[in-house]
Amino acid sequence: MAENKGYMQRYAMLFGTYMGVFWILKFILFPLGLKYNLPFLSFLFMGLTLCVPFMGYYYLRIYRNQVCGGAINFLPAWLFTVSMYIFSALLTAVAHYIYFRYIDHGFILNTYENLLSSLSASNVPGIEAYLKQLNEALDAIRALSPIDITFQLMSQNVFYCSLLALPTALFAMRRRKDEVAG
Repeated sequence: MAENKGYMQRYAMLFGTYMGVFWILKFILFPLGLKYNLPFLSFLFMGLTLCVPFMGYYYLRIYRNQVCGGAINFLPAWLFTVSMYIFSALLTAVAHYIYFRYIDHGFILNTYENLLSSLSASNVPGIEAYLKQLNEALDAIRALSPIDITFQLMSQNVFYCSLLALPTALFAMRRRKDEVAG
């Protein structure tokens, strides 16, 4: 196992890059769905988001089978998966910053404000309190700079993926046959 530790970072960076590119391409669907009012793109974004843990499991299995000889304990599996997600989040953060700094110019927030305005005009009873909370949340987000938004999204990605790494590592871990028999 000692020689495998040197490969952990290398493989985590490689698979993290693959996953980061996937996240970036997936993220492009979100503003496109809002801009062209295509709910299909939003559903595709959500569906691809649900694929992330399965990709993490697939990459962990490749690492386990190619580098670790088909066996990996829980802690190394979890560390590999978390490292892979951190590298993915770092790469995706670059794309998020570029988008929010140079491309967005408040588009996403304005779209949500227009949606809330149309909901408030719909005269649904009891929705006023919810709309007030959502407007306050939008005002708080509007006060954030592009770098603040990027750090917020990156920290969310790392946090949620660290939690996703727990079941992924549990499902992917395998003991060596000599450990099981002895």
